[in-house]
Amino acid sequence: MEIKDSVHDHIEVRGVARDLLDTPPVQRLRHVRQLGTVTLVYPSANHTRFEHSLGVYHLADEALAHLNVEGQQAERVRAAALLHDVGHAPFSHNVESVVHRHTGKWHDDVHELLDSGAVAQVLADHGLNPDAVADLVAGDGKLGQLVSGELDVDRMDYLVRDAHHTGVPYGTIDHERLVRELAFVDGELVLAAGNVQTAESLLVARALMTPTVYGHHTARISKSMLRRGAERLLEATDTTAETMRRMDDHDLLVGLRQCEATAETARRLTERDLLKRAVWAEMGDVPEELLDRDHAGMVEAEREIAADAEVDPADVILDVPGRPEIKESTSRVMVNGEVRPLGDQSTLVGALRAVQRDQWRLGVYAPEDVTQRVGHAASRVLGLDIDGSLVSDARPGVHTTLDDFQEGRE
Repeated sequence: MEIKDSVHDHIEVRGVARDLLDTPPVQRLRHVRQLGTVTLVYPSANHTRFEHSLGVYHLADEALAHLNVEGQQAERVRAAALLHDVGHAPFSHNVESVVHRHTGKWHDDVHELLDSGAVAQVLADHGLNPDAVADLVAGDGKLGQLVSGELDVDRMDYLVRDAHHTGVPYGTIDHERLVRELAFVDGELVLAAGNVQTAESLLVARALMTPTVYGHHTARISKSMLRRGAERLLEATDTTAETMRRMDDHDLLVGLRQCEATAETARRLTERDLLKRAVWAEMGDVPEELLDRDHAGMVEAEREIAADAEVDPADVILDVPGRPEIKESTSRVMVNGEVRPLGDQSTLVGALRAVQRDQWRLGVYAPEDVTQRVGHAASRVLGLDIDGSLVSDARPGVHTTLDDFQEGRE
């Protein structure tokens, strides 16, 4: 089968992937948006996990040909590439943390999803072990690095695809070169010599796409509202986290609309009547201990803020991102005949770490008419060191040069 794709032009789907394509778990991905609520910021960002899965399959197929991997080994990887997102909950990563708290499973924990039903039958028909395919989805083993790792084809597809569909040019990378330059050295997936800049392109793309697309304040607000609604739906109805995990975007929205406790959240998301920023604080203004609080601690802080502001607890959402990290900095590249982590070779890594810290923001969200009250209450309750505006959009910038980072490494 040949499929016309908006990013890779024509994708030839064959073998086990062709037979997996029409199984219900893969077709469900047609109804799960790749970027979740980001479409409320970029209206054209309506691409799905189904499209992305096809793209990952295509790049995996090209990488396998380049690496001379054939036979059943290659078919396992092709199957894993197409199936790598079947474990996603509705709205992709937006409610994944909610599901994980109740099930202990992330989206790449797919063993039980592959060992029965239509997918298991197709894999069996092609002589493939479902557990072996699920292990590859989780990034296990030598070939699992192609599907889930620092240099995986998943990352190569979503950066280009997300940039294409949002209209934001920052995610543009030379994915064709990245695939061509992959090599295995002592079982480790690396980029061949002369590709430090190629690896750096992944870092730069992620660094630019994060604040512009993935971490845009409107996307973060809507994502937080959706998570809050999903939690309440689990508390107020007989819907289980396992059931929610298998929903698509439409299923979840209908569930939220039909539940009295979550109907207002559904209305706000549907009509784009979102909460507003009461606080948007830089990392330096936030107490260190707050970054390490668990979910229960965050919920308790929300209640304290609501009590201090004298508003309904349902009107306050605290959004504390994880500590900044650059996963791609551990990518391996060949330099002067030896394999080196990109972080040890690239001056850009240190600079981008500082940029990430500058871009980090703690958010407190509330209805527009009480944002000032909630913002001041949050500042008191959380012990924020805010001098001036509660909502800081300005970035202090990186007050150094790349030469300084280079000297620090030497």
